[in-house]
Amino acid sequence: MHGEYKVPGGKLVVVDFDVTDEKITDFRLSGDFFLEPDEALLDINAAIEGMNPSSTIEDFSEAIRKALPGEVHLLGFTPDSVGVAIRRGVTGAAHWRDYDWQIIREPAVAPMLNAALDEVLTTAVGEGLRGPTMRIWEWNEPAVIIGSFQSVKNEVDEEQAAAHGATLVRRISGGGAMYMEPEASITYALYIPGELVRGMSFADSYAYLDDWVLEALKSLGIDAVYKPLNDITSPLGKIGGAAQKRLGSGAILHHVTMAYDMDATAMTQVLRIGREKLSDKGTASAQKRVDPLRSQTGKSRDEIVERMIEVFQRRHGGVMGEVTEGEWDAAERLVEQKFSSEEWLRRVP
Repeated sequence: MHGEYKVPGGKLVVVDFDVTDEKITDFRLSGDFFLEPDEALLDINAAIEGMNPSSTIEDFSEAIRKALPGEVHLLGFTPDSVGVAIRRGVTGAAHWRDYDWQIIREPAVAPMLNAALDEVLTTAVGEGLRGPTMRIWEWNEPAVIIGSFQSVKNEVDEEQAAAHGATLVRRISGGGAMYMEPEASITYALYIPGELVRGMSFADSYAYLDDWVLEALKSLGIDAVYKPLNDITSPLGKIGGAAQKRLGSGAILHHVTMAYDMDATAMTQVLRIGREKLSDKGTASAQKRVDPLRSQTGKSRDEIVERMIEVFQRRHGGVMGEVTEGEWDAAERLVEQKFSSEEWLRRVP
């Protein structure tokens, strides 16, 4: 069996092994990580030898920790990442390059239609009607987008939202509320089969799926890092956050919104929780908590998006594609039947 795991922000961990009589045999760890002393590699191999392949990531990690000498340095990987690689080998997890990726960047549409497209395209991947896809959101009006389980009255000042011309949208993923203005945010969505993150914990999958965008941001001069569970941040402040929705078919929606520019006053007027967070932290301005990409790079939104697409294609492949006519029709029906309904918008009043 063969398993690989690229540690977010770290190195590639590769494992090869056989399974005999429900035991791992001939286990071999390799990769481009750093390990001192050299002999510790043999200790790790010996620790996994004979273990049950159905063991958990935590079981593998604990066995490695117990086997390592007192003075050891693991750089670019951890005992947990070895466990992830083993589980991916056992479960037959896929890799990014196993798929023919499509990248979509359509003209701007209504925020509610974007949210509906996320559901339609994730469903299509789950049903085998489309391959894995990365899509850049473009929208034509301001919006307040709340998580699937958030309370409207607790999160949104609807009077202020209306004054700013912002549409209320409830997405299908969890997570927090966002005030989004056209050209002021960068949102992308991944529609993927579950096999791509098989063997990973829910938390590990977040960082794994966003590692490519950290590379893109670093290439623009931003010291971007992932902060569990779902934040992309830098020494100057938070940049954005991720959310996921997993369908019964196994397909996964993973989407991220990053601040390109920001009207801090409008955000704190529209989002109630935003006021509380700022008050609780004793912060006078939202700009102390979120530092937009524009101020960190000095580049246009288009330049940043183009760099993201460039890095994605270099790492994972992919060709430019489009939303099909049938998918547009399905999304428009979903807006009418679900996303614009009071039942959905106020499922949590």
